[in-house]
Amino acid sequence: MPMNKDDAIVRPARGKNSPQLGDYAVMAASKSDLRMLCGKMNLQKDRFIKLFMSRLYVDDGQTENFALVGPFIGAPYAAMILETLIAWGARKILFFGWCGAISPDVRIGDIIIPTGAIIDEGTSRHYGKDNGSLVRPSDYISGSIKKALTENRLSFYEGFIWSTDAVYRETPKKVEHFQKKDALAVEMELSALFSVGRFREVDVGAVLVVSDEMSTCKQVAGFSRQSFKKSRTDVCEAISSMCLEKTNNERD
Repeated sequence: MPMNKDDAIVRPARGKNSPQLGDYAVMAASKSDLRMLCGKMNLQKDRFIKLFMSRLYVDDGQTENFALVGPFIGAPYAAMILETLIAWGARKILFFGWCGAISPDVRIGDIIIPTGAIIDEGTSRHYGKDNGSLVRPSDYISGSIKKALTENRLSFYEGFIWSTDAVYRETPKKVEHFQKKDALAVEMELSALFSVGRFREVDVGAVLVVSDEMSTCKQVAGFSRQSFKKSRTDVCEAISSMCLEKTNNERD
């Protein structure tokens, strides 16, 4: 039975002072990546719109072609931000975040383009998706970021991601369960973002960098490793070049 998209009591909406966003938006989960993207996209770090507990940046062109928002954590909050971006005009959204590898083939500093996210969080079911099911990203956004990474000579993995609400309940039993489903890594927001995107009929895709490993059911943290830092910088460069190319093409 299809869900009614307009039956909610509280709906995302544009206020009289809300910006009219262009098609493209980037959601950066971490504060450090948000700052890096600001610099690479020529956005002024002190010129932002407060969006819940996050910051929304809009490019300074005459037409507001792309937006950048973050930081945030967790499926419910990520879904709130995405809903607002859509209500304000965004139709093509790229999520950039970190993940923990559960496949032994994936290592700290590796880049992943998700081909689907397995739902183990509570937000997606409110958008018509069942727990344990697979929700896929937009082919358009996935293709765009793959093209940008390739043009920047960056290698990447493609595969499924496990999305969970409970970072402190990633048990050995669960890791082994999702390994059997061929998941490459785990994170907290992706399946909800894909579910919202499908529900609202907009394009949502993602790119992730591996921050830690737990394929042996013991965590190996890599947050301070040079390979992790370099990959984040490289991905920010690819994202900024992709966004600037698209907006420049639209302005010409």
